[in-house]
This record gives sequence, structure tokens and C-alpha cells, in this order.
Amino acid sequence: MLTLYHAAPSRSSRILTLADELGITDQITLKLVDIARNDGKGGADPANPHPEGKVPLLDHDGALISETAAIMLYLTDLFPSALAPQQGDPQRGPFLTWLFWYGSVMEPVLIHSFAGLSHPILTKTFRGTDAVEARLRAALQKGPWLLGDHFTAADLLVHSPYAWFSEAMPDDPLIADWVARCIARPASVRTKARDAKLAPQHAAA
Repeated sequence: MLTLYHAAPSRSSRILTLADELGITDQITLKLVDIARNDGKGGADPANPHPEGKVPLLDHDGALISETAAIMLYLTDLFPSALAPQQGDPQRGPFLTWLFWYGSVMEPVLIHSFAGLSHPILTKTFRGTDAVEARLRAALQKGPWLLGDHFTAADLLVHSPYAWFSEAMPDDPLIADWVARCIARPASVRTKARDAKLAPQHAAA
């Protein structure tokens, strides 16, 4: 059985969207949990087995998988589709690169920028927003998606911070148009509507 620990809305919303894109929403049991929010509300939920009290967390018959990219890779391997190149596909390597680049480089860069943090060690290790945007632009010039002519789970993951924080959106029409296409996908629209219904239910629980 697949169980997803979810807080609505949050980073785990991306897994809801992935499940919708894969057509497996009815195969995943959803467990709503509380998390610590940036505004100071919420906190660690004793019902959440994540070791840091975060989401998403996927439980597959007792095996726990955390970290969004890891869960995306796990599910797209478990349910093969056009959303992820499989073993032997020459696009497999680039796909994995985007998934892990997001958590290893892109998100830290954006968080440092949002927090106003600047230090030579951070810049040398992660580069900066200009480098992030240049890498996205280089891929999308071959686009319209990160891997070329079709949408994958990499697009779902990598576009997400710009969808959440419009103030972080680069002044680049190529990137902005790509983000808009990702946001407009039916699965993304359905997740937003679903989260809007789930959030007040959990708050009242």
C-alpha cells in the first residue's frame, strides 16, 4: 500500500500533482499532518513518521521514502510513463540530473537569495540566481520543456518555486512562459483546488 503524508498546501503538493499526472491518485492513501510553517504556525505532528517532521513522506508497505526528488523518482520507476525516461533511455541521465540539481543547487540558491544571505563560500558552492536562470534558459531554448519536446516530472519539480513565489520569477519571458505552462496543466489546477478543500478540513480536525 502507498501512503502519502501531506500538508495542504506545501512541498508535498507536488507529489499530489505527480500522482495525478501518473493516473495513480486512487492508489495512494492520503494522511494529512501538521507541519511547521514559515509564519510560525503549526509544528511537528506526532502522527507523521518523518524523522524531521516534514512532508512529503511516502510509506510503501512500511518502507519510508522522503525528499521530493527521491519520491518522484520512486513513483516514476514504480509506474513507468512518459513523465520519466526509463533505464536505457538516453534522456535518463539528464532527467536524473534535473531532479537532483533542484535540491542540491537551485533550491539552496533561491533560499539564500530570499533570505538575503551572501557569502563567498555560498557563492562558490552554489553559484547564484544568475547561474540558475542561465541553466534553465539554455535548456528551454531547446524546449519547450527541460528535456525537449515533452513535459516530465523534472518540469513539475523545477518550476515549483517560481509557481509559489511569484516575486522570485526571473525577468525572462522564456522561463516565465514555461512556468505558466506548468501551472496551467490540468493536474496542477486540480491539486490547487484539492488543497484548498483539504486545508480547512485539516485545520478543523
